[in-house]
Amino acid sequence: MYTRVFDPQSLIEKNSFFLFGPRGTGKSTLVRGMKAAFYYDLLEPGTFLRLLERPTLLEEELAHALSGQVVVLDEIQKLPGLLDSVQRLIENQKLKFILTGSSARKLKRQSESNLLGGRVWQAHLYPLTYREINDFDLTRYLNRGGIPKIYQSKYFLEDLRAYVGVYLKEEVLAESLVRKLDQFSRFLEVTALQSGEELSLEGIASDSQVKAKTVGNYIEILEDTLIGFRLQSFWKTKKRKAISRSKFYLFDLGVTNYLARRRDLLPGSELFGKAFEQFIALEVRAYISYLRKDLELFYWRSVHHQEVDLIVQDLLAIEIKATTAVQEKHLNGLKALREEELIQSYIVVSQDPKMRKLDGFTVYPWQEFLDLLWGGHWF
Repeated sequence: MYTRVFDPQSLIEKNSFFLFGPRGTGKSTLVRGMKAAFYYDLLEPGTFLRLLERPTLLEEELAHALSGQVVVLDEIQKLPGLLDSVQRLIENQKLKFILTGSSARKLKRQSESNLLGGRVWQAHLYPLTYREINDFDLTRYLNRGGIPKIYQSKYFLEDLRAYVGVYLKEEVLAESLVRKLDQFSRFLEVTALQSGEELSLEGIASDSQVKAKTVGNYIEILEDTLIGFRLQSFWKTKKRKAISRSKFYLFDLGVTNYLARRRDLLPGSELFGKAFEQFIALEVRAYISYLRKDLELFYWRSVHHQEVDLIVQDLLAIEIKATTAVQEKHLNGLKALREEELIQSYIVVSQDPKMRKLDGFTVYPWQEFLDLLWGGHWF
């Protein structure tokens, strides 16, 4: 068991909310541990069929519930029509709802209430983070990722194979999100190979033999099912023109590695470095989400290929290097961006053993950076 940073109990005291997250990240485990008065598991066949055949049962069964009592609807995307009843129960009986789901796509498509029109907040659950793993091992994490069952598994490759298969069959095919599963599977593999790179629909289309328009639709599916996300380009620089393409990341390192057919990432290798960069980006993203910070993430690359890996609003620019000895040659992007005078702080996160100063920049060992991050030091 892991103690998660996200605390559903503190959030439900303020408002009803959707809890979105990819399959296997622990949503059901988390909400089952709460003090909820009523719990409906829509993956349980009996509960699903009962409410499918007669959706009004939800309101009938909760007719005598008291104001402020908590109701959990687990995997709400299975029956999006229930959102109409949820809205009435919130407004008329003042009940509080936690609505978990692994996809917002089906809800948006089938629900006229459009996610309850702002009456319900949104929260997200991600794979395990550095803060949540007591015996954290970097190489293990960069290879396996943070899906709880897979991180601790003796047979993690088999579990990753099963996870990807379940996602393709249940999340995509069963909900009729794509017509050609083999085509989508090829697209997934190519996208995993390019995770963390500039998003080129034409390039992915060429490599996966899928039309560029279809690739665009597939990218939206990955975003709506929380399997991937875009990192937008920071475009405000004036002295150096920035490119406008976004980067695209998959949500978990283990899933990325499995789809890209990467095995045994070793320290010092190029692939280890790519995974390390993705790891730091995922940690910052999770922190901002869990602490409900209203901050945007970017990366910056000039047309002359000067680059900074991660920018948090106008607060912090981070160059991420897996090297154990950061050198001045690694600072070119930070130096160029610093000349623009748009960001408050500029740092390097690496595997250096000790924090140090280099040409005016602070180089942080990754553990120290993450300890400061989760401690609320940066923002």
